[in-house]
Amino acid sequence: MKILLCHSYYTQRGGEDRSFEEERELLQANGHQVVEYVRRNEELVGASGVKAALTTLWNRQAARDVAELIRTHRPDVLHATNTFPLISPSVCDVAHRAGVAVVQALRNYRLLCANSYLMRDGRPCEECVGRAIPWPAIRHRCYRESAAASAVVGAMQVTHRARGVWRNRVDAFFTLTEFARQKFVDAGLPAEKIHVKYNSVSPDPGIGAGVGGYVALVGRLSPEKGIATALAAWEGNATLPPLVVVGAGPLKSQVEAAAARDPRISCLGERSNAEAQRVIGDAAALLMPSLWYETFGRTIAEAYATGTPVVASRLGAMAELVDDGVTGALFTAGDPTDLAAKVLQITSASAAERDAMRTAARRAYEGRFLPRHNYTRLLEIYAIALEASQQRRGAKLGSVSNAAVADVNAANMEPLRNTAAVG
Repeated sequence: MKILLCHSYYTQRGGEDRSFEEERELLQANGHQVVEYVRRNEELVGASGVKAALTTLWNRQAARDVAELIRTHRPDVLHATNTFPLISPSVCDVAHRAGVAVVQALRNYRLLCANSYLMRDGRPCEECVGRAIPWPAIRHRCYRESAAASAVVGAMQVTHRARGVWRNRVDAFFTLTEFARQKFVDAGLPAEKIHVKYNSVSPDPGIGAGVGGYVALVGRLSPEKGIATALAAWEGNATLPPLVVVGAGPLKSQVEAAAARDPRISCLGERSNAEAQRVIGDAAALLMPSLWYETFGRTIAEAYATGTPVVASRLGAMAELVDDGVTGALFTAGDPTDLAAKVLQITSASAAERDAMRTAARRAYEGRFLPRHNYTRLLEIYAIALEASQQRRGAKLGSVSNAAVADVNAANMEPLRNTAAVG
């Protein structure tokens, strides 16, 4: 199968960028032809919020670029990861008109929310979900703290919904958890087109020792990630074990200041994936104190891969992925006292209880987050999209869709052909 992957990299590397690369490498390692159309959001550094937002309405250059790639390579599927703002939904329209099956990943809530988090003022916000016009986002300046820029993002949502892009130009969507899927269904996207596919962790880091005696917090250091809640928990409870923070972001200086005041807190800054995995694998627990719903929470799967239990907010995808009392513990989002109590619950457990939790965490990884699970599910979604695309054109299922189904069957029967090439 030949797949055209489209992605706009974020200014600061994040989980969506890693997922794009991981899916690309899964496909290449299994013999598929991959064509890429990649842009980088650094192109908009220094641009006004309005200019950045206008780009997402309809990027003519991106449409021309993708049309040329389709003419040259004739892909079977266009798979869009992040199109905001430098690619825009124009590429879905171009591919649809060219008879290419279109798959759109839903890795954040941008289609429903101007800031993509379904969050405002430090708590979940769904005021715009299901509204014909997202007036609250404009009133509250939810995108780049600008009413004008928020209005343009709202115009993107309204325009493409009115044009039927999501209902008629996309053959299949996928999101990362049932929780996130339901949010998109609630907002009016066609339920029958939205599928769930978990992320995977590759390469497998193996079970960690878990003997470091600390709690790890790994990820972007930004407000929606609940960094302030974590720091408040350590400030208010002298019995908590050491906290090791890995990552970068706008709140890094606050973490460094907390580390300067409290010797239990260490700020390691940004680290490679392999280094971060080592930190997670040796931790007593991974902490994920996010204040937003999270469509997935990649670090949860990374922790499970190493057998490390997770202490997470009882919110969104986190509450779906963490089995409270089995693979970790859940606390009330934004509550530092409850966070501290749940950390102590995990770290003060008996050796037998900790071993049982680590075993359960690893089993969760093996059951849901192996690369072959990701690859098989991705091909299933491609096959669904190909069938929908051909039915839309009034054609019978042809060799391309049959090949996709055969690939899915083969993936269910055999391990990845080249696991070492996936990472």
